[in-house]
Amino acid sequence: MIERLTGLWDAITALPLFGLTLTLLAYWLCDRLYRRAHYLPLLNPVLLSIIVIIVFLQLSGVSYPVYFNGAQFIHFLLGPATVALAIPLYSQFRKVRALFLPLMLSLCIGSTLGIVSAVLLARLMGASLPTLLSISTKSATTPIAMGIAEHLGGIPSLAVGMVMIAGIGGAMGYRFLCRLIRVRDPVAQGFAVGLAAHGVGTARALQLDPQSGAFAALAMSLNGLLTALLAPLLIPWLL
Repeated sequence: MIERLTGLWDAITALPLFGLTLTLLAYWLCDRLYRRAHYLPLLNPVLLSIIVIIVFLQLSGVSYPVYFNGAQFIHFLLGPATVALAIPLYSQFRKVRALFLPLMLSLCIGSTLGIVSAVLLARLMGASLPTLLSISTKSATTPIAMGIAEHLGGIPSLAVGMVMIAGIGGAMGYRFLCRLIRVRDPVAQGFAVGLAAHGVGTARALQLDPQSGAFAALAMSLNGLLTALLAPLLIPWLL
């Protein structure tokens, strides 16, 4: 009987839809908890979903490659989802044009500091060279960060981890930090979180304010491009 159940479980987990269903179910449950808790930052659904899936895979004995066989469809949707962020941004086109110079100046400063501060802090803590190269991309969105890290000689999987930490941390704490330093303008808030916390922060900004979310999407997109240009130039000076 046990052998039959084991065989049935192995057959279920081998189905391509298993990873996709597990991911969607975990996020749906965590998102419901997040909403019922009135959007408490510590209950960020992305963070909780990751924890739930990790615990499930560990307890069930399902390997990550088996899980990712189905979940990779969501990974594929990262690209279209990023492009779709142009829709809320289009509604703010006039304001973007009016604030073009301040936004570009903020972008250049923020992107540079994001790379420099991450690498110097990691170097101060004794991180290895591959770790330094991987962490330099932490503020870029996942697909871009993986490409940059691989090009520089870093570890793409580690870069993804750093990106997720930056994104979840930024989404959880940016509202508190903005209140602490008395930044109340939704444009400034959105641009800052998009610049520092890419897609996860942008999703959080869109939940709270459409205008803030639109400028977060702009910052996320431009910072990905600028990080790809700046990281290879800055890294040799920081190592």
